[in-house]
Amino acid sequence: MDLSSAGLRVLRQIAESGSFTAAASHLGYTQSAVSRQAASLERSAGAALFERRPDGVRLTPAGLTLLRHARTILDSFAAAERDLTGALPQTELVRLGAFLSAGAAILPAALTRLAAADPQVTVTTTEGTTPRLIRALRAGSIDLAVLTSRPPHRPSDGESPRLHMETVEDTELVVAASATGVFAGRTAVHVDELVDAAWIATPSSNSEPLLGVWPGLPGRPRIVHSAREWLTKLQLVAGGFGVTTVPSPMSALLPPGVSLLRVEGAPQEIRRVHVARLPGRPTPGISAVTRAITAAV
Repeated sequence: MDLSSAGLRVLRQIAESGSFTAAASHLGYTQSAVSRQAASLERSAGAALFERRPDGVRLTPAGLTLLRHARTILDSFAAAERDLTGALPQTELVRLGAFLSAGAAILPAALTRLAAADPQVTVTTTEGTTPRLIRALRAGSIDLAVLTSRPPHRPSDGESPRLHMETVEDTELVVAASATGVFAGRTAVHVDELVDAAWIATPSSNSEPLLGVWPGLPGRPRIVHSAREWLTKLQLVAGGFGVTTVPSPMSALLPPGVSLLRVEGAPQEIRRVHVARLPGRPTPGISAVTRAITAAV
């Protein structure tokens, strides 16, 4: 089997991104170049590695098998490069991914604890939705992920082997509204009052969930602003330009002019926070980061 490191990197990035287009953008390639690398990989492997689906591209069982080996090979290449250049690591690096609101509500406290308890561990972070972070774990682009789930709390992708999951917190989903708007002075809102509300939401796609709108509202929600960044969303709320959903731990981080409302007349929406990694014995660094996140929460 004749495989190149470039081809294996393309395989890993397609697995993480969920599409040829997104993989090309991340790698700085054209989409046609990624398609050629994918076709070359399949010829070398003698098997179909990619399944094209309406919600994106997924790896076939043969593709997942090759991905497991690709992670090992690419890690070995990186270690060889460090040895040849003399850039030997003085600390253990842990690549951590977190769902979008965890960057504000969890990571600062966790990294502060980690620096005090385990200064030999260095952490890099990235954010994304839970589906994207699970793909990144499978692809070996990150070592650890802070994920969120809703009932029945099965955030894993169903692929084998199952991810190792640790539950660290259950939080309630609430609505953030302007403190001087139509819900001023209130601590709760009935779900029927939210049907015609102006929503500020995170853009979604076929493979990514819609975040920021109360789940289960009848009809199509009226989304007036789309933003991924939490500060942008909350500042728009403070200005009276719409409402959005947030996990209740965000209460300590709200800008002036924003209040939180519990939703009545509908089942309570509980979001569970997990720390996830690939199965197997964790490195000391991964264990240290997991302890810091659990303690911070």
